[in-house]
Amino acid sequence: MRQYQGRVYSVAYHYLGNAEDARDLAQETFIRIYRTLDRVDASTLLPWILRVTRNAAVDFLRRRGARPPSEDLVADDLRDLKSRTRDPEQECDRQDRKRLIQRALARLTSLNREIIILKEIQEMPLQEIAAFLGVPIGTVKSRSNRARIELGQTLVSMTRGRIRPED
Repeated sequence: MRQYQGRVYSVAYHYLGNAEDARDLAQETFIRIYRTLDRVDASTLLPWILRVTRNAAVDFLRRRGARPPSEDLVADDLRDLKSRTRDPEQECDRQDRKRLIQRALARLTSLNREIIILKEIQEMPLQEIAAFLGVPIGTVKSRSNRARIELGQTLVSMTRGRIRPED
C-alpha cells in the first residue's frame, strides 16, 4: 500500500478533481485491491492497481451523475497558508500553472484526458497503456499525439483570454 498510495491518489485526483473525494476513493480502492490481491500476478500488479483505481473513479463519477466541478475550493486546502518554499512567488506561479493544467484537463474529451493522465502524469509505457485500455499500441500513439495537441490548444486559448482561467 505504501508503495502505490501516491499513484492511486494521483489517478483518483486527476479523474475526480477534488482532494477529499480522491482520498476517499483511494481508500475504497485499496479495500478492493486487498480483497482480490490473491488473484493477481506480481508482474502485472501496477497496471492492475491503476485499472482498479480508474474503474473506481469512473464508478464514482457515474454514481454522482455528472462531471465534477472543475474548480471547487476545499477548506482543507486553505488551512495551511504558510509557504514551505523559499520563494513564495515561484510557488504561487507553480500552483497557478498546476490549477490551469487541471482546468484544461477537465475540458478535454474523456479519452484524451485519460491518455494524458496515464502517459504524461503516471508515466506508464505505451504498451501498458494499450493493454490497460484494450486498444492497439498504434491507437495509443495517435491518441496520445491528439491528446497533447488538444491540451496545448486548450491551454493556449485559456491563457489568451478566450476562456478565462478561473472558469
